[in-house]
Amino acid sequence: MRASFGRRYLLSASHRLHTGKLSDEANRAAYGKCNNPYGHGHNYVLEVVVTGAVDETTGMVMNLVDLDQAVHTRVLDRFDHANLNLDPVFADLVPTTENFCRVVYEELEGALPIGMLERVRVEETENNFFEYAGPVRG
Repeated sequence: MRASFGRRYLLSASHRLHTGKLSDEANRAAYGKCNNPYGHGHNYVLEVVVTGAVDETTGMVMNLVDLDQAVHTRVLDRFDHANLNLDPVFADLVPTTENFCRVVYEELEGALPIGMLERVRVEETENNFFEYAGPVRG
């Protein structure tokens, strides 16, 4: 039997949406108030969903402790209460929540058993959320 297991985590981080590929005027037009030179922050809700065979002995898809350890080590310890613009992964990548969601997925993909990570969802505000389920294959 296959099943999915999801877990929610909270983190706070700041960012400024700005790219050197656009003029200051074009950045303001593209990103609006999110282009504030001083940045702004969000209290993100991160959802991680793993899918796999249910272990016959434990009855679980994945041990909760193992998932928590991977998320804390690879994501929360690195990004919680951080300025995303200052993280090396965003040196040439605008820290939009779309890109942040993909970065989180890639960090966790390397820490979980192959093929187990189903998707990552990042809720930026009560109205905005973003999901990433890996690169398009085919």
